[in-house]
Amino acid sequence: MIIDLQRFFVSERRHWAELESLLDRLESDADFRLNLEQARHFHYLYERTSADLAKITTFASEPETRRYLESLVARAYGEIHETRERPHRLAPVRWFFQVFPHTFRRHLGAFWLSVAITIAGSLFGGLAVGLDPEAKAVLVRFSHLQGDPRERVAREEQATGDRLSGTKGTFSAFLMTHNTKVSIFTLALGMTWGVGTVLMLFYNGVTLGAIAVDYLLAGQGKFLAGWLLPHGSFEIPAILIAGQAGLILGGALIGWGKRTALRSRLRNVSRDLVTLILGVGILLVWAGFVEAFLSQYHEPVVPYWAKISFGALELCLLTLFLARSGGESSGFQVQSSESGAGPETRSSKLP
Repeated sequence: MIIDLQRFFVSERRHWAELESLLDRLESDADFRLNLEQARHFHYLYERTSADLAKITTFASEPETRRYLESLVARAYGEIHETRERPHRLAPVRWFFQVFPHTFRRHLGAFWLSVAITIAGSLFGGLAVGLDPEAKAVLVRFSHLQGDPRERVAREEQATGDRLSGTKGTFSAFLMTHNTKVSIFTLALGMTWGVGTVLMLFYNGVTLGAIAVDYLLAGQGKFLAGWLLPHGSFEIPAILIAGQAGLILGGALIGWGKRTALRSRLRNVSRDLVTLILGVGILLVWAGFVEAFLSQYHEPVVPYWAKISFGALELCLLTLFLARSGGESSGFQVQSSESGAGPETRSSKLP
C-alpha cells in the first residue's frame, strides 16, 4: 500500500487526538457516561483508528506512531467491551466542587436566559412602583414591606433588643425550606414546556424590582444593600439556577428540532437537573443561615459597610466558584491541532 505519510498524518491526527481525549476522560472520571450520540462517535473513532493502524503497520519507519495507535486501539477496545459495573462511590466534596459547577457551565445559555427574564421582571416592577407608588400593594406580597421604607429603617435602627433572640435557628430553617420549595417548584414548572418557569422568574423579578425602587426612592439605598446583599448574593443566584434547570427541562420537552425521542431527551438531562437543584439547595442553606444571623441586624449593631462588603465578597467568591471551580468544563469537546504539523505535535502523549 502506497501512502503519503505527511498527508496521512495531517488528515488523521485530529481523530486520534479526539479518541485519546475521550479515553482519558472515561478512564479518569468514573461518573462520566457517554450519551447515545457520543457513544456512536466514539465507536466511529475506534474503527477509524483501527483502520489507520492497519495502514501504517507495514511502515517500519514509524514504530513510535504504530505503538501509539496500538495503545489507543487497545484502550478503546477495552472501554467498548467492558462489562463490569463500576463501583458507586459517594464523593460529595468532589461532586460539589467539580460536577456541580461543570454542569452549570454546560448549560450556561439557559442560565443567562433565566437572568434576562428576571431582569425584565425587575424593570417592570421597578417602573410600575416608580410611576405609581400604590402599585406596591399589588406587586409586593410581604406585609412588613407595605409601609414607608423610612419608617421601617428608623424602627430597625432604633431597636434595642434582639427580636430574633432564641428563634434564629427556627427562622433560619424556615428560610431554607421555604426557598428550597420555591426553587423546586420553579424547576418543576419546566414541565409546562418552560412557560411556568418563565412566569415564576418574571414574577420574582417584579417583586425584587418593586422593593428596590421603593427603597431607593425613599433614599434608603444603603439600608437596602446592607439588608439584601449578605443573603441575596447566594439566594438570588440560587433561584436563577433553579430557573436555569426549569428552562433546561422545558427545552428537553420541546426538543428544539432534535430528532431524538422525548424519553431519550429527558434521560439526557435528568442527571443535570438533579445536580443543579441539589446545588441550589446547598446555596440556599448558606443563604438562610446568613439571613437569620446577619442580614436582619443593622446599624448600630452591624455597620452597613461591613454587611455590604461581606455580601460583595460572597458574590465574587460564588462567581469564581461557578466560573472556574474544577478546571475546564467537562463535556464532549476536543481541541483541533494546527494543520501542517507532524504527528509528534498532536498531543503531549503522542510520540
